[in-house]
Amino acid sequence: MATKLDVVSKKTRPGEAGKKAGRRAERKAGGNAAPALAEGETAERHKVRMERIAAANKITVMLQTSVRKALAAQAKAEGMDMGHFMQKLAENHILETAPAGDPLAAQIGARRGVVDYVIALARTMEAEGAFDENFILNVMKRAHADADFAKMYAAAVTEPGKTKSSGRAGVALNQQIGRLIKRAVGARSKRDGAGKILRGQVKDEVITSYTLLEKAAA
Repeated sequence: MATKLDVVSKKTRPGEAGKKAGRRAERKAGGNAAPALAEGETAERHKVRMERIAAANKITVMLQTSVRKALAAQAKAEGMDMGHFMQKLAENHILETAPAGDPLAAQIGARRGVVDYVIALARTMEAEGAFDENFILNVMKRAHADADFAKMYAAAVTEPGKTKSSGRAGVALNQQIGRLIKRAVGARSKRDGAGKILRGQVKDEVITSYTLLEKAAA
């Protein structure tokens, strides 16, 4: 029996539901940046363009059940969901086959470098006793204080062939980083009495919105 697996890129999602989901993701990620309109582009034409990009970025893959189960087990072992794991496999192929100096491979490499740095830093800061509810913000602030990290982060959120960073790429990366910081230190999202996840809001920082964290009671 084959298993149908839909893999959708993080660029955008089609339709109104996709727009709402995109806005929620942007708020969760650490910023309220919206994808920029091209020069002379109306909001309606921009919407159509984003939907076309989303359609082009969606890939449907049919997997043998045993293959899907094996991949799911590997994804779980690496602390990743299936979509992220499949994306990693595709990126690995690009890194392995790209010619020297390929800009896309360079961006992928920079993004992975950012992720590895942040995870290691989060664990170091936790060992130092620096964990508190604002841990995600504090890790990001400390990371960006390192000039080498700031340069690597800029490369990670700059689309291949472009000179300026992409707000959308930054939002997606920040969202991923927040989840990984939480997982790296075994924390969970802090919630109010009604079960709603609590978020921090700040100005003039490397991120402007982030999930408050807590540790489970021993």
